Amino acid sequence: MASELARPPLQADERTALVGWLDLQRQILRWKCEGLNDDDAHRSVIPTSPAMTMAGLISHMRWTEHTWLVVLFLGEEEKLNPSFDESSEDADWHTEGRPVAELLAEYEAQCARSNEIVSAASLDDVGRHPGFRAGSANLRWMLIHLVEETGRHAGHADIVRELLDGTKGYF
Repeated sequence: MASELARPPLQADERTALVGWLDLQRQILRWKCEGLNDDDAHRSVIPTSPAMTMAGLISHMRWTEHTWLVVLFLGEEEKLNPSFDESSEDADWHTEGRPVAELLAEYEAQCARSNEIVSAASLDDVGRHPGFRAGSANLRWMLIHLVEETGRHAGHADIVRELLDGTKGYF
């Protein structure tokens, strides 16, 4: 997949650049999972962060997209999202041995929904969830944050994958 990864056009409009960079970071996360079996995808290699597995990273990013674009931007209910579960710390990272292919499919579906939300709105539109301060950010701010968050976790995926089996590389 690395050869299929590309940065957005150098002369892109703002929306194309933002979504292009976000899509690239999403693709890098998926690429880092290629060829992993379920055991390795759930194996913890960082003793101080046991939930930071490849499966955990994918689950977390699925729910991060849901948090920002479905809950905070659209103002939909947060109860379905484990990120809001106050009874379990980092609940969105816990995958309970679910197949990595299933987690990737859910992430892919969430990314597709996120892109639909973004394409239907203005970058100046403001989030609609009244219960969270961050819900008052505009879509532009939320997309920039998602690029930052996804890129940071793509870096974590680089390290986790290298510790798992020595696979490394950027595109």
